[in-house]
Amino acid sequence: MYTKIQETAKWLRERIPSQPDTAIVLGSGLGELASEIDITWEMAYKDIPHFPVSTVEGHDGRLIIGTLGSKTILAMKGRFHYYEGYSMQEVTFPIRVMYELGIKTLIVSNAAGGANKDFRVGDLMIITDHINFFPEHPLRGKNIPTGPRFPDMHEAYDRGLIALADSIAAEHNMRIMHGTYLGAQGPSYETPAEYRAFHALGADAIGMSTVPEVIVARHCGIKVFGISIITNMGISDTPTEATHEEVTEAANAAQPKMTLLIKEIIR
Repeated sequence: MYTKIQETAKWLRERIPSQPDTAIVLGSGLGELASEIDITWEMAYKDIPHFPVSTVEGHDGRLIIGTLGSKTILAMKGRFHYYEGYSMQEVTFPIRVMYELGIKTLIVSNAAGGANKDFRVGDLMIITDHINFFPEHPLRGKNIPTGPRFPDMHEAYDRGLIALADSIAAEHNMRIMHGTYLGAQGPSYETPAEYRAFHALGADAIGMSTVPEVIVARHCGIKVFGISIITNMGISDTPTEATHEEVTEAANAAQPKMTLLIKEIIR
């Protein structure tokens, strides 16, 4: 796997016009944020050596280099999920490639179901911690020599970037929540009982991504900022049905706030 990572990074270095140090992963329904990027280069995942291909509606499947917030960034328009049948090594393959390309800061976004009754649909939740509920760990197997065998995770999400986001939100009078994100394998949405159980474990939002990417990024020494759009409420007195279309619609509606916050963080 490490040989493939290096081959892909070498292939990209020979083609991309610049070497950014910040990357963004755009999750479900959040691909339109890419329209704010002044694109200088892009490539479909299927045309990049060894890259998996996203199969989920709302994940366009393109790697982008461009300018956002006056800085050159790398963006993934669409990600890979464990529920698609990929191994954790495949799910996190792009993060490994990012490290080889010199990425120092990673911004991850996702759509998530709310497990905290103080939340509302459309809220932005800054991820302050996570719970890994996936059945396979992304660092399982031979240790890749970009980090230690047993990486510390006491600060998976960078406190300095969280403080910066809070100050930007306050400046723009933006409602921002903080919370713990629980990553589950999916693809079914959680039952009301599962939402209650996960909330009892300490989760404020539930999703099907992000956690493996963050673990691998931290293994590589990449700083991480994570944010969720709360697209449905799974814990309430009257639980409602969740559909992918409604989740995507709610994510799209919240994108102006997300775009402003991320642009300002990058700037």
